[in-house]
Amino acid sequence: MISRLIDRLPRGTGQNILPSLSFAIRRSLTSRFAGLFCIGIVSVLVLSLAFDSHAVAASASGNVLSPLVSQVNQAKLPRESPMRLLETVGLFVGGIIFCVVLDRWFSKRSAQSGNTPLAEQARRLKQLKIGYPEGMTNLEVLRAQGLLESRLRPFGLIVTWTSFLSASALIEALSNGTIDFCGGGGTASIFSQAADHVFVRVAKEKYTAPKGQAILVPEDSPIQTLADLKGKKIVFDKGSSAHYILVRALAKVGLEFSDIEPIYLTQPQALPLFRQGEADAWVIWVPYTATQARSAYPGRSIADLESIFGDKASLEVPTYYYAIPELVRDYPDLLKVILEEVNEAGAWAKKQELEAAVRLAEHHEIDPSIVEILQQRSAERAIIPIDDQSLTALQHQANIFRDLELIPERVNVKDGTYSLQTKQNWTY
Repeated sequence: MISRLIDRLPRGTGQNILPSLSFAIRRSLTSRFAGLFCIGIVSVLVLSLAFDSHAVAASASGNVLSPLVSQVNQAKLPRESPMRLLETVGLFVGGIIFCVVLDRWFSKRSAQSGNTPLAEQARRLKQLKIGYPEGMTNLEVLRAQGLLESRLRPFGLIVTWTSFLSASALIEALSNGTIDFCGGGGTASIFSQAADHVFVRVAKEKYTAPKGQAILVPEDSPIQTLADLKGKKIVFDKGSSAHYILVRALAKVGLEFSDIEPIYLTQPQALPLFRQGEADAWVIWVPYTATQARSAYPGRSIADLESIFGDKASLEVPTYYYAIPELVRDYPDLLKVILEEVNEAGAWAKKQELEAAVRLAEHHEIDPSIVEILQQRSAERAIIPIDDQSLTALQHQANIFRDLELIPERVNVKDGTYSLQTKQNWTY
């Protein structure tokens, strides 16, 4: 299996592809700036010569003036020097602006003519297949608003969307070639890596909703705290973030995983079981937490990400974005566009969340401190590159699952075959 991965990705792919891409982009931008600067200088010189010629002509036409007028003009020269300086600066700035506009015009024509690397890659791929789990806000917004389609349609690339029940199913679909790109929980990638599935982690969401996952019990249940879960039947999706949350929640109150009776079901399968009272607790994730969809479901929360992990929830329970190795290796410009548009969708979603929170705060329905947090986050990126800190936290998860013998062997999540660490920020 490892040889298969090596065949799909050149050695050091995770460390080298996008850093090389970033270097190439920076070099291209530097060359473009240097070119614009030179053109700006030439434009200023041309404009200056034009103005000087005009001035000479004016002087020639005025040679019939009396010596007295000439003396007056000479007396004004010191006062005209600052004006001459401002005129030169204005011409320089105008030349630069003219060159920028000209460059944008040529860039647009080049894009329309299909001569860019992005256009070539889009024509080669022909169809981009994206998978998403229900309730993943950034991808649902991206799909609903058609941001990616609008940007890639001029190149003739078709974008298709497929929903999946879990992140595990998404990554498996990546591995067998059903989809090219997806998003989902980080925990699933540990189990998928242990199963030798083929995928690459390419980015992560910056923040995880503190109430985005929870442990529910029936409304009339005697269970009040996490400690009361000992010996109880708990239903959750095996190999998902819910699995990790349960392990950590039990450890928080001194319980072992062996102290409970696990029932492994997907969330749609778990709902009727929980509703019928055949499970004592249910570990759930969006959209089954406090959303409009959740309001129709039974149960009350005894713990959530905030109470279990505090301010470390985003690090402990991350959401990642995944791609097939070919997309990373052979279509870097296209991958960059995908991540840019995911970030745009996330920024839009954060803005909507902030506006909703402001309205609630005006009616004293929520704590104003929540609005302050959302205001801070609304100015930040929705997704970020994968860094060493996030992978260290994910490795901690992997080690816990191996210690519990839930995966057959230890995995290295920092393996460049599976995780792409880069400084590229996917900005326009």
